[in-house]
Amino acid sequence: MTAKLVVQAQRRSAAPRIRSIRMLGVVLLPALLLVSACASDAPKPSASSTGTPWNSTFESAADPAVAPLRGTSVPTGSLQNPALSVKIDNHEAARPQISLERADIVFEELVEGGLTRYVAVWHSDVPELVGPVRSIRPMDPDIIAPFGGIAAYSGGQQKFIDLMDATDVVSAAFDTDDTGLFARSDDREAPHNVTLQSSALVARNATVPPPNQQFAYSATVQGSSAAVDGAPVAAINSTFSTARWPGWTWDAASAAYLRSQEGAPDLDATGEQLRATNVLVLRVAIDGTYGDVPTTTMIGSGEAWVSAGGKSVHAVWSKADQTAPIRLVDDFGVTIRLAAGNTWIELVPSDRGTVVLVP
Repeated sequence: MTAKLVVQAQRRSAAPRIRSIRMLGVVLLPALLLVSACASDAPKPSASSTGTPWNSTFESAADPAVAPLRGTSVPTGSLQNPALSVKIDNHEAARPQISLERADIVFEELVEGGLTRYVAVWHSDVPELVGPVRSIRPMDPDIIAPFGGIAAYSGGQQKFIDLMDATDVVSAAFDTDDTGLFARSDDREAPHNVTLQSSALVARNATVPPPNQQFAYSATVQGSSAAVDGAPVAAINSTFSTARWPGWTWDAASAAYLRSQEGAPDLDATGEQLRATNVLVLRVAIDGTYGDVPTTTMIGSGEAWVSAGGKSVHAVWSKADQTAPIRLVDDFGVTIRLAAGNTWIELVPSDRGTVVLVP
């Protein structure tokens, strides 16, 4: 009989019980590892003004040889542009998204009705056009603030816009557009058809500082913490709700994780399957302060898994405050190194979602 390890979400607290994926791998492989789910007062800059850099104890984005959001080598003095964080639609009618495959970092978050949306962050490779752009949610300021730069969204409830306005991030919104860079495309139905001329928006804000480095990186996949200390995992399957269950499958031929949604390949606008070098799964609490609008709790800590190179390592994530980056440490408290490349972050609810790592 196949063995399973089941951990109920309600047994976890803000200080999660630590389990080593390495040890579990030794005991349970080839079984499934199942984890059951359980302001600033300063004036707000506009999309045509200069933003304010945030302070961090992490490496500076001035590092001449490393892309701060990818960990890849770059020419000295390059990538001085600001980061662009955009709320991207993930409704079926919004797929395939425009330029999502070129983002450095993508967060998937729970929204109303059990659906999910993305916060996609472009810096090292800013495309000409991105979309479909959707509205802001209450957790987005906590996700976006560490990157500084520019935040673009279609609109939202005023109280959520006010939360974004309380940060030092430059905002650009379709509903109050004074840039002329948002438009509705003719090939999709509203509201899933708002596009943004992203490279033009970044060019208009060229004096806004570039982002600080968010994670520690290894120059190679083989040197990443997951590859060195992790256990082999062929697939990473998460459930946000009955409507959304994304999955990632390790593809050794392309040395990348291939993404699926609801059991089908998740394709980009070119027809290729979306892929990631790093896949992070963070267990997060959901705050019900705003009623039907679920709020992912980003300030705090929780259980996590970090995958790269076909292996996964158990971790603890933490975020000290709104402008702090997400920290990742292993079961011994050692900072985790991602592999150089793009990263997807699944913010899986701890009260209703599941995480299944398949050896």
